[in-house]
Amino acid sequence: MQRNVLALSVAGLAGLALAAFAARGGWQGGGGAYAAGALLGGAAGFALYHASFGFTAAWRRMVRERRGAGLRAQMLLLAIACAGTFLLIGYEDATGIDMRPVIMPMGVASAFGAVLFGIGMQLGGGCASGTLFTVGGGSTRMTVVLAFFIAGSVWATAHIPGFWAQLDRITGIPNIPGTSLIALFGPLGGLAALLLVLGAIWVISAAIERHAHGTLETTRPSGSLLRGPWSMEAGAVALALVSIGCFLVFQQPWGITSGFALWGAKILEAAGGDVAAWPYWQGWRADQLRASVLADAVSVMNFGIVLGALAASALAGRFAPVWRLSARELLTAVIGGLLMGYGARLAYGCNIGAYLGGLVSGSMHGFWWLVWGFAGSAIGTRLRAALAMDPPVPARSVPA
Repeated sequence: MQRNVLALSVAGLAGLALAAFAARGGWQGGGGAYAAGALLGGAAGFALYHASFGFTAAWRRMVRERRGAGLRAQMLLLAIACAGTFLLIGYEDATGIDMRPVIMPMGVASAFGAVLFGIGMQLGGGCASGTLFTVGGGSTRMTVVLAFFIAGSVWATAHIPGFWAQLDRITGIPNIPGTSLIALFGPLGGLAALLLVLGAIWVISAAIERHAHGTLETTRPSGSLLRGPWSMEAGAVALALVSIGCFLVFQQPWGITSGFALWGAKILEAAGGDVAAWPYWQGWRADQLRASVLADAVSVMNFGIVLGALAASALAGRFAPVWRLSARELLTAVIGGLLMGYGARLAYGCNIGAYLGGLVSGSMHGFWWLVWGFAGSAIGTRLRAALAMDPPVPARSVPA
């Protein structure tokens, strides 16, 4: 255990909660929810680090090695999270809690954005949540990824209203209207339909793995609750609870990358850029620019993730930043971060905001993101191979 680092992370998380509480005006201004959001983000970072739960490596292993344990853990996460959020959304009249699920259209721009994100996550070596928890864990390379993730995010906001929002008209390919499974089938029927799809992905991934290897890989068991490591299944359960908790605290799905765009816009504005004049940053987003980042729910949770992962790494005794990066590591971090940042804005978010956030909202755009994001990830995996970023694939041994 690294006691000094742990003390710093705990003090930072407590300070974050108090600062968010004050930034929102205390109890009367909803500050209690934002303080809770900081702690919820801390719990997410703690779980992400100990379970090493990410989407990037899991998808890469499915493409390269035909190993699907990580993909199936994601299906478990989605199933548990949706079981809670579908009921909260579908029965909000009974609970009295006004939920704000996100239902988005599906079109060429969002598909292209998801592909860009998928390529970027493989070159960068982490998804949105993965970037934050590895930064908290002390990764210097992922700090570079995060910096360019932020840059790519704000870069995209300069182009969205003028070009990408008009792409359906320019190409003649119309957007598919946003579709809610809950509106179509009700909360229980929508959940049943969703679980059928998730179950099919589970079965197909297991069949592919058995065909390639003869049996399913044994996954890592959980160790200490505080010091880790955790199994992927334990991480999936913990993150599902975080996702449900986000609906309970903020009445909306968990998101990450909109916070990056806001940070980038504030940085650019502080450097003299006239971001406030950009069409993207009008209306309610203009209020975001004027307010503290600690008054933004997504930002507060993001900071919490970093601090929660820092606490987990300290408890595990593994906080040890490496300051030297090779030219390839630096270049792929820059390109990967830019692609993820730009792509996430086009695709309404990342693996958390668009994929998980879409599905827990009951929106079909979550599956839309999955299809195109996975396609981009497959391209990125092949680019990694061309750049010799991965070791050779282990030989498969299938029983005769």
